[in-house]
Amino acid sequence: MGTSVQVTPLCGVYNENPLSYLVSIDGFNFLIDCGWNDQFDTSLLQPLSRVASSVDAVLLSHPDTFHLGALPYAVKQLGLSAPIYATEPVYRLGLLTMYDQYLSRKQVSEFDLFTLDDIDSAFQNVTRLTYSQNHYMSGKGEGIVIAPLVAGHLLGGTTWKITKDGEDVIYAVDFNHRKERHLNGTVLESFVRPAVLITDAFNALNNQPSRRQRDQEFLDAIEKTVNVGGNVLLPVDTAGRVLELILTLEQHWTQKQLSTPIFFLSYVASSTVDYAKSFLEWMSDSIAKSFEHTRDNAFLLRKIKLVINKSGLEEVPGPKVVMASMASLEAGYSHDIFVEWAADPKNLVLFTERGQFGTLARILQSNPPPKAVKVTMSRRIPLVDEELAAYEEEQNRIKREEALKATLIKEEESKAPIGAEVITGDPMVIDANVTHASSNAAGPYSGAFKDVLIDGFVPPSSSVAPMFPFYDNTSEWDDFGEVINPDDYVIKDDNMEQSSMHVDGDLNGNLDEGSANLILDTTPSKVVSSELTVQVKCSLLYVDFEGRSDGRSIKSILAHVAPLKLVLVHGSAEATEHLKQHCLKQVCPHVYAPQLEETIDVTSDLCAYKVQLSEKLMSKVLFKKLGDHEIAWVDAEVGKTENGMISLLPFSGPAPPHKTVLVGDIKMSDFKQFLASKGVQVEFAGGALRCGEYVTIRKVGDASQKVGGAAIQQIVLEGPLSEEYYKIREYLYSHFYSL
Repeated sequence: MGTSVQVTPLCGVYNENPLSYLVSIDGFNFLIDCGWNDQFDTSLLQPLSRVASSVDAVLLSHPDTFHLGALPYAVKQLGLSAPIYATEPVYRLGLLTMYDQYLSRKQVSEFDLFTLDDIDSAFQNVTRLTYSQNHYMSGKGEGIVIAPLVAGHLLGGTTWKITKDGEDVIYAVDFNHRKERHLNGTVLESFVRPAVLITDAFNALNNQPSRRQRDQEFLDAIEKTVNVGGNVLLPVDTAGRVLELILTLEQHWTQKQLSTPIFFLSYVASSTVDYAKSFLEWMSDSIAKSFEHTRDNAFLLRKIKLVINKSGLEEVPGPKVVMASMASLEAGYSHDIFVEWAADPKNLVLFTERGQFGTLARILQSNPPPKAVKVTMSRRIPLVDEELAAYEEEQNRIKREEALKATLIKEEESKAPIGAEVITGDPMVIDANVTHASSNAAGPYSGAFKDVLIDGFVPPSSSVAPMFPFYDNTSEWDDFGEVINPDDYVIKDDNMEQSSMHVDGDLNGNLDEGSANLILDTTPSKVVSSELTVQVKCSLLYVDFEGRSDGRSIKSILAHVAPLKLVLVHGSAEATEHLKQHCLKQVCPHVYAPQLEETIDVTSDLCAYKVQLSEKLMSKVLFKKLGDHEIAWVDAEVGKTENGMISLLPFSGPAPPHKTVLVGDIKMSDFKQFLASKGVQVEFAGGALRCGEYVTIRKVGDASQKVGGAAIQQIVLEGPLSEEYYKIREYLYSHFYSL
């Protein structure tokens, strides 16, 4: 049998829910993606909770909520403790995405599913890899190699290749074959006949216009709105597709010298762009070459202003274009701005991605759109008067209880070393274990004063101290000095839990200064909410900037890759079934579309064996150089070593003869030039190469079918046996390696 492979969807099959899949390879469990939706629905994570403790490694493909949003919660609440692997941009931008999600909700609710500390704790387990870097798993995963490759959807977005015993398992979701302003296209087409391909059907039913047509519709809609005095709201993600939108608007505004202000509004806006400036090597070839030659960084923005609160918008009157997070309109600045601008017919809400199912964005994208929607407006306000007094009293009560608890704990700790370290030979040391009778009444703090020495007399443990309390701070020592307990230096105040974060907006995962100040604001506050009915009179438009391959391209790519087994995930039921039926007819006979928590076995039908090449055999093998490799013909017989492993041994008798094998490939155009340089009259005629008067060379076979990356074709040499025939055959053989 080949490498054992099982796939179990934990979320995101036959629907558009977040992505999360368990892939087991020879018993080693990979959790590939750990997504959540913008409603943070905990019911979606129930399948993950049942397997989280058995996960051996986590692979993250994209830095958005749909692919990694549940990571902090899973690490904190579900027992997920496995090492995590991602590219540097997925790690950095994913961190910012989760910061923005937390801050957006903390301002409008008592959000308690995870904290900023939980986010940091989860992401500190991430091992960062570069594209095409092979990472060899160890321990239980010995023999498994993982490598991230370009997906083309988001910055740092990954197609994962998992290899075991020469067989590839490819995880490629949300890939994009198109080259965009800031990203190259996917490398998925470079794979040929992988053992298993796991991909999505999200766009299987959608076909896209050309990039030029899309950009023109997008920019025309914005210009038309601002020209009549309207505002444009673009609900965007935190650190994903917004980068493509930023470059599109920046370039257009620069070329046309437009003066309408553009804003990018999120809690981490400047950090997002700072990271983009530093990740040029992860972007498209054009951006990288431009920086190499002119030192021109594409994300040195001159037309777009980065703001972290709405007050920055109010300072600029007149029409404006605002990119605001979140794209779902469920929370964040985009939600508030939509409520303010929706009633004005001159305004435009321009969607660049499909809203998540059940969100306000999805409702507005329905056909026809609603004329009115109900929304919840929430805001955090400071406590005043009686509420503030009650809050302070409650906090004081909590602090008194904590202080009392700390005192009691200290008393218990102070009892332990006394008596245990008594040196009886010292007359000044009193045995605290001796109990003395006393007529004094026991007090509440009696145990704290047993170490007070008064005139050579130690009061009993039940007495009240006649002078002052004394604590014996006994320290532990080792060969290097006093043992330090790190917990003693942890800031205990819960309100200062984020005080260790810098606020300079640098590239160490830190927030913008304004966002950090927001976190450190300890003013007592509460959330007040109200229900509103918003009249939707503004224009609504959807232009596809999602950055995914469309249905036609997906089908073409899958036919080219031609996997031995195909697993379809993440897409509506209609799209999944449509792509499944197409692939059964056109791609491969083994196509699976599993249900939620259904484990399917996609173990390869190929048989792989590990064999040992004996030293006697290798001493007789003659290698020949072929490009970057060395090849040889091996004649051997199968045997076993002393430890029972299969081994290849030399033939006991003479090796059987074999036909000459020509290895390599030539281009007919190159061979034509070579023959011409040798003085042979040569020309193309009817798809063949006519050499001299009588000899013809042609390629036969199907160039579209490939094995191991090479087309299945043969070169046929035709003509009468003559001196010219043998000379041309010799020239032809010289272009190959013979074994």
